[in-house]
Amino acid sequence: MADAPPRLNVKDASIRDRHLLGLPEGIEVDEIEVLAISRFAQAHWEESTQEVPQQRGFVRPVTAALGIRAVSAAPAVRALRLARLSALSGPFSVSPEDAVGLGLPASTAVVYDLDCPRERGERPYPGGDRDGLKRAFPDGLPVREEERVVQWLVACARRLGGAVRVGGSGVVLTPDVDGAIDLTLLTDRWLEPAEALSVVQTVVPRARLSEPTSRWDGPMAGVGRGSTSGAGGITEAGGSGLRAALEQFGVDDEVERARLMAEAAAFDELMVASPPPAESYGILVDLGVDGTIAVEAAAETELPPLLRDLPWTADGVVAYRVHWEPLLVEELEMEKPSFPHKVARGRAAPQVQAVTRALHGVLGGEIADEADFLVDPADL
Repeated sequence: MADAPPRLNVKDASIRDRHLLGLPEGIEVDEIEVLAISRFAQAHWEESTQEVPQQRGFVRPVTAALGIRAVSAAPAVRALRLARLSALSGPFSVSPEDAVGLGLPASTAVVYDLDCPRERGERPYPGGDRDGLKRAFPDGLPVREEERVVQWLVACARRLGGAVRVGGSGVVLTPDVDGAIDLTLLTDRWLEPAEALSVVQTVVPRARLSEPTSRWDGPMAGVGRGSTSGAGGITEAGGSGLRAALEQFGVDDEVERARLMAEAAAFDELMVASPPPAESYGILVDLGVDGTIAVEAAAETELPPLLRDLPWTADGVVAYRVHWEPLLVEELEMEKPSFPHKVARGRAAPQVQAVTRALHGVLGGEIADEADFLVDPADL
């Protein structure tokens, strides 16, 4: 039976100056590790003898590279190294009373303590603040490493149903677990637009390809002939800087322009007759008052760390992004959107999941959420 986690001493004043991740009961340490590796490629466990405020009567194990071993040394904590200067220690148990005293939800069972540099930039500008970071850092937003690790804490809290207490300001961020519903399928297979459309239509028959409303037949007749190009350019009156330069090299600008126009016309004709194959495309699903779902297919070069260096990603990866867009797009960046937005999101989420499941069933690969955390298809 695993040892109970040590108890955090909430009476120690220094604990209120550090960023804390509070989680409900049932979240295993392995889950935190996987989420860390999903964002920080070099994340690893390391031994630590850091003294962290705790209640008396608790013994701490020491964790070494992905394993726990018993020691008889002075109290130590498990430290998950995220970046060069940042490490996450814990878990530490807290009572409901202690959690409420820190401002965390009463359902908080364990707390992780983030040790990171304090790196602040400018005061936040007005505007969207879905994660609440502008509210939590009113005097200067975190930058560089602190920004990366704090954003990861918030993403973990959203994924695991927890909360983040920001050191210093004491602001508690409780991101909505349903606030980010977009999904991305990463696979090594490419579906042509018509094939992808038929897959999506098995879930939502009203889906359609996102195509231009008019056909391009090349430039209008006479475009570029007798036009002006501004100061120093060719003009119908002549005497331009370009004309003088061409004459200097013995080139008749009228002949050269005719040749360039002929080449351009030939290229336009070729493109109209035989357009290049699509390198990306989109599929749209009109949800009426609930907004729109867009499936965007394109090559992907930035993979989550967990997928890098895998055999099937070596020759390139295609991302199929399933994105929901409400009627009022600005509400996507609100920490507390309106009730109608939440209702529309609640109705759109199952369809986003169903479209992603259908594509995964045909293409395989891995599914990631908006934070680049991998999602088990069975959980959709």
